[in-house]
Amino acid sequence: MSTREIDDYLAKVEAPKRATLQKLRQTIRDILPDAEEVISYGMPGFRLNGQMIVGFAAFKNHLAYLPHSGSVFTALRDDLAGYTYTDGSLHFPIDKPLPKTLVKKLIAVRLRQIKT
Repeated sequence: MSTREIDDYLAKVEAPKRATLQKLRQTIRDILPDAEEVISYGMPGFRLNGQMIVGFAAFKNHLAYLPHSGSVFTALRDDLAGYTYTDGSLHFPIDKPLPKTLVKKLIAVRLRQIKT
C-alpha cells in the first residue's frame, strides 16, 4: 500500500470533508512519522511495526476516527465529552478537525496497548 492510495481515497471525498480529513492525516503523520500509510477495510489508516494504530473515514453526515481497538475511547472518556462514539468509531463534524492534543492522546493510548 502507498500514500497514493490514500490520496486517491481523499480525492473522491467532497469538500469540506476532504480538507478536514487531510488535516487529520497530517496531524497523524506529525505524531507518527515512522508509520506506514495503508488502506485497511477500504479506509485510510496508519500501521506501525505491523500493527494498525489509527484510521479515518468519511461518511454522509460525519467523519470518523478509527482507533483499531475497542478500548481506546473508554480510557479517554472525559476527553471525548461532546463527541459521539461507538467502541470502534469517534464521530466528528465534517468541517472541524479533531484537535491535535486529542489525537495525540488517542494515539498514545493505542501505542500503550500494542506495547503490552
